[in-house]
Amino acid sequence: MEPLLSVRHENRDFFVCNIFDTLSHFKDDLASMEHPVFSLSTKLDTRTLHYENNGNTITIIPSSLGLATVHDKDILLYCASHLRSAINEGKNPSPYIRFTAYDFFISTNRHIGGQYYKNFEVALNRLRGTTINTNIKTGGITINKGFGLIDSWEAIKRDQKNRAIAIEIKVSDWFYNAVIANEVLTISRDYFGLRKPLERRIYELARKHCGDNPSFKIGLDHLQKKIGSTSTPREFRRLFSRLLETNHLPDYAVSISENIVNFINRNWKPPISENQHTWPFLKPETFAKARAAAPGWDVYALEQEWREWIAKKEPAKRPDAAFLAFCRKRFQKRGRP
Repeated sequence: MEPLLSVRHENRDFFVCNIFDTLSHFKDDLASMEHPVFSLSTKLDTRTLHYENNGNTITIIPSSLGLATVHDKDILLYCASHLRSAINEGKNPSPYIRFTAYDFFISTNRHIGGQYYKNFEVALNRLRGTTINTNIKTGGITINKGFGLIDSWEAIKRDQKNRAIAIEIKVSDWFYNAVIANEVLTISRDYFGLRKPLERRIYELARKHCGDNPSFKIGLDHLQKKIGSTSTPREFRRLFSRLLETNHLPDYAVSISENIVNFINRNWKPPISENQHTWPFLKPETFAKARAAAPGWDVYALEQEWREWIAKKEPAKRPDAAFLAFCRKRFQKRGRP
């Protein structure tokens, strides 16, 4: 099985009229990026979850449909992006958001068949039915009551097959306050190509904690807690190792050494000072050669080390060759990691 979902709508900019002009960047709220609010299970999950971290507490209570899932969260990402887009246009947005199911499916890389409309309504009901009790502030405000991840939803229009093709959602005050206060981060559209809930959750944490910095390190056990995984440590390591094999997260490469996970920002470039030469560009095929030169090594992590090393030296006349030589020496000196 391929680690990433295929792009299901190659001509999405053509099919979705102006939707990507309106939603130029998808937004994720910081509170649910930091804390494990959504279930990682793809099956019915009826557990009541409780988490505590640094004085923050959150209890998530399911309905008969189970806990809202990481994939259900795509609806909130879509809503957050609509709200921030309205704010960027100088509007005072309402917590009531209207959109078509079709636009949502296309922009989040989903199928558009009949069953997916049914799944869409189930997801809305899980978001409405999942109850949150928390002392975590959003927009500087604590919500002192139990609330749903959305307050309500309504089918504004149904087709002849009774499918909800246009809906209105009222988002929760907790979520609305976070978005209005700009407590959000832009996420990659490639997030919607991540197949597994665990990978989506790991990406969120990488985006939240590594952000635009060059790297971020965290203990594997601490990472598991922040993810909200209930697997045994041994099983979690096994699941995590699958991601290490393909290393296909958007924006961030991942490696591990002695139970310390290291996220490397693939897009980071050091600032260029007046006396510093332009940062060397590496050809895409160079990374394939680097994997052969240093088998078993994370080539993006090696690239980061190499760039830090050459930053204080004269610029290489042949940067691709210089990087490959660095990889070979690293492998000759240390062997496989």
